[in-house]
Amino acid sequence: MPRKSAKPAANRRLFLKTALCGSAAAALAAPYPALGAAREITAAVPVPDVKTFELDEITIADLQDGMKSGKFTARSLVEKYSARIHEIDKQGPSINAIIEMNPDAESIAEGLDRERKAKGPRGPMHGIPVLIKDNIDTADKMMTTAGSLALLGSKPLQDSYVAQKLRGAGAVILGKTNLSEWANIRSSHSVSGWSGRGGLTRNPYALDRNPCGSSSGTGAGISANLCAVGIGTETDGSIVCPSSSNGLTGIKPTVGLVSRNGIIPISHTQDGAGPMCRTIRDAATLLGALTGTDPGDSATAASSGKSYSDYTQFCDPNGLKGARIGVARKYFGFSDSVDYLMEQSLDAMKKQGATLVDPAEIETLGKFDESELLVFMYELKADLNAYLARLGPSAPVRTLKDIIDFNDRNRQKELPYFGQDLFLKAQDKGPLTEKAYLEALEKNHQLARTEGIDATMDKFHLDAIVAPTGGPAWLTDLVTGDHFAGGSSNAAAVAGYPNINVTAGFISGLPVGISFFGRAWSEPTLIRLAFAFEQSTKARRAPRFLPTIATS
Repeated sequence: MPRKSAKPAANRRLFLKTALCGSAAAALAAPYPALGAAREITAAVPVPDVKTFELDEITIADLQDGMKSGKFTARSLVEKYSARIHEIDKQGPSINAIIEMNPDAESIAEGLDRERKAKGPRGPMHGIPVLIKDNIDTADKMMTTAGSLALLGSKPLQDSYVAQKLRGAGAVILGKTNLSEWANIRSSHSVSGWSGRGGLTRNPYALDRNPCGSSSGTGAGISANLCAVGIGTETDGSIVCPSSSNGLTGIKPTVGLVSRNGIIPISHTQDGAGPMCRTIRDAATLLGALTGTDPGDSATAASSGKSYSDYTQFCDPNGLKGARIGVARKYFGFSDSVDYLMEQSLDAMKKQGATLVDPAEIETLGKFDESELLVFMYELKADLNAYLARLGPSAPVRTLKDIIDFNDRNRQKELPYFGQDLFLKAQDKGPLTEKAYLEALEKNHQLARTEGIDATMDKFHLDAIVAPTGGPAWLTDLVTGDHFAGGSSNAAAVAGYPNINVTAGFISGLPVGISFFGRAWSEPTLIRLAFAFEQSTKARRAPRFLPTIATS
């Protein structure tokens, strides 16, 4: 789709826009912040009276220690998080991150408490509450709707593989999070964080700013300490962008590391689910609970022998020492303040013993944007129709065409702010045997993998590539849609390779992340590097639920 900007596409949502707007980043430019520090220009904005919470910023390890000592039980954690959700998500700041609570969470937690007493914990996730995105199937009393009223009442016949793995690990699925409807693939003029069913999710750092899509509810909810950890999904940017905008760690795994079976799809060549947490160690713990080969997702066969059940073993505080890290400069330049923060991040890596190759450009950037969108349009129609068919005769809608028609009939509720131009384009596409699709897919893999990330890493002998994940959260705009300034998710997304966002620091009180990405199955290396960076900077700060950011 044509752009007015010559910069590389930031992520899935960015290149789906008809134009890019740098106004949000420009408004937050000089003076520059120190690494990990928020500029104190928010003093003129009154801080709301949000009570401190016993579980604020608590980690999985802390929760396990508490359950071991008797301070907590799985049930008490469910009760505490549920009360906090009622207190600040549904009223007070009204973040609106949670679309539905699991009515069985307390009884599930009670059963896990009994099991702990009788047999001991299953593992590090035993009794840990988790929030998952509302495009991940659960065969329970909750619906799975992708935020759309067209799927209201849809209850899948079986758990997604992700839900199965979470339950098997002893986690408690506390509820489902709001999202950009249909994971932000409905319109090229969408408002991230909004869905017809769930309404608008707000950024907990400044409530008038956007949490970024499409895993907006998971990003906002976990950052606001509404749950211990969460799961998002990504096709291009939908884990790393909300993680950046909400001050989280987000891991977008290699396609095939985590099964997509039972997740409402966009693209089987790029979709994936992954952890969104407040720390790298928590994200590594959660990732280990999700891996495994699944006959229901053929892509997972390639992960055999390449996955781990424990990724915390790679959390090395000295992990940057001796590492060779490439700096993808073509992703810079959309914001002076972001560039300044990135320079401080690079300096921090050098102080930890990393060798920076600067620049280490991916020469094919910008050459696969249009082919990526074309692949999406073909795969969206084919994959979504296949998913709907598997729901069975009780499915509210059966095809993409049914959804389009439903939206037209319910325009006031489903199309009040933006339309469904991308759905219409997808509906016009033919089968996946068409030459246009096959050529676009081959082009994507050649340019993003072989001549892209792989070629760059081979040329410079790199362990990883880094770039800014995005800019500070923009003001939510229900009139004209999102205002992405820039970002770096597209190469790893199109290649199907892993990408990890870590908080780099703050600009005007808003978090900004840095991305570490690399070859297929390089999660251990990326976790090692990202953890060492996190430990050396400790940039994460809890949100303050400000109504707005004072810029003068």
